[in-house]
Amino acid sequence: MADLSMTTETDTKTETAPLPARRARLAAIRDSDLWHSFRTHPSAVFAACLLALVALTALFAPWITPQDPYDLAALELWNSEIPPIWNEAGQWPYILGTDTQGRDILSAILYGSRISLIIGFASVIAALSVGLSLGLIAGYFGGWIDNVIMRLGDVLLSMPFILIAILITAVATASLPTGLKDVLAAPILILAIAVPSWVQYARTVRASAMVERKKEYVQAARLIRVKPWRIMLHHIMPNCLTPILVAATLNFGLAILSEATLSFLGVGMPPDQPSLGTLIRIGNQYLFSGLWWIVVFPAVQLCLIVLSVNMIGDWLRDALNPKLR
Repeated sequence: MADLSMTTETDTKTETAPLPARRARLAAIRDSDLWHSFRTHPSAVFAACLLALVALTALFAPWITPQDPYDLAALELWNSEIPPIWNEAGQWPYILGTDTQGRDILSAILYGSRISLIIGFASVIAALSVGLSLGLIAGYFGGWIDNVIMRLGDVLLSMPFILIAILITAVATASLPTGLKDVLAAPILILAIAVPSWVQYARTVRASAMVERKKEYVQAARLIRVKPWRIMLHHIMPNCLTPILVAATLNFGLAILSEATLSFLGVGMPPDQPSLGTLIRIGNQYLFSGLWWIVVFPAVQLCLIVLSVNMIGDWLRDALNPKLR
C-alpha cells in the first residue's frame, strides 16, 4: 500500500513538473532585455501588430473573404469592374471592388499575401541554411575550401540579383512539362530568390567563424578531439547567430519584394494563383483606364508588409547591438 502511494505521488510530481518549468521559461522571457526593449519600442510594437494582422488575415482568408479568387467558377463577369464600397457604384460585399474578371480585390489581396509571405519566408530559410553551412565550413577550415566557397560567392555577387533570378526561373520553367509549370511555380521562385541570397549569410558567418576558431574554448575542444562538425554546430554557430538573425529579418522584406518584382515581370506566379506582384502586374494594365483600385490596393498591402518587416529588423539590429545597450 505504501509503495502504491509513493508511486502515485511520484507520478503526480512528474505530471506537474513541466508546468513550473514552463512558467519559469515564460518569466525568463518576460524579464529579458530583448522583451523589455521590444515593449518600450513603439515602432517595433506597431510593426509587429501590423505584420501579425496581415499574417492572420492571410491565414484565415478562406473564412473571411467573400469568394475564392482561385476558383474560376466563383467569378462572375457581370460583377466585374465594381469600384470600392465607398463609391456610389460600389456593391456589398466587394469592399475594395472587383477586377475585370469579377474577382474580389480584397479576397485576391489576402490570398496573394499568403503566397508572398510563404515564398519570402521559405526563400529566406533556404538561403540562411545554405549560407550558414557554407560560412561555417569556410571560416573553420579556411585554405582552399574557403577560397572555393568565397570565389563562388564573388561570382554570384558580380551579377545583378534580378538577372540571376530571371535566369533560374526561365531555365527551370523551360525544362518542365507544361502541366507542371504552374504547379511548381512557387518552388521555382523560392529557388530563384534563395540562390543569389545565400552569399550574404555565408560572408557574415565566415567572418565570425574565423574569429571564434582562434579562441581558447575552440582550441580546448580540438585538444580533446571533438569532431569538427560538433565544434561548428555547438560552439561556433551560437556565437554567429546574432548578425545572422538581423540579416535574415531584413532580407525577409527584400525576398517579398523580389518575388513581387519577378511576378510583375511575368516570370513569377501565374495569373490563376496571383501573388501581390501578379496582382500589381495585372492591375497596372488598367491604371490609366480609371480602374485604379485594381493596382493601388495590392501595392499598398505590399508596402505595409515590407515596411513592417523592415521596422522590426531595424529594432532587432539595435536591440542586439551590445554597443547600444
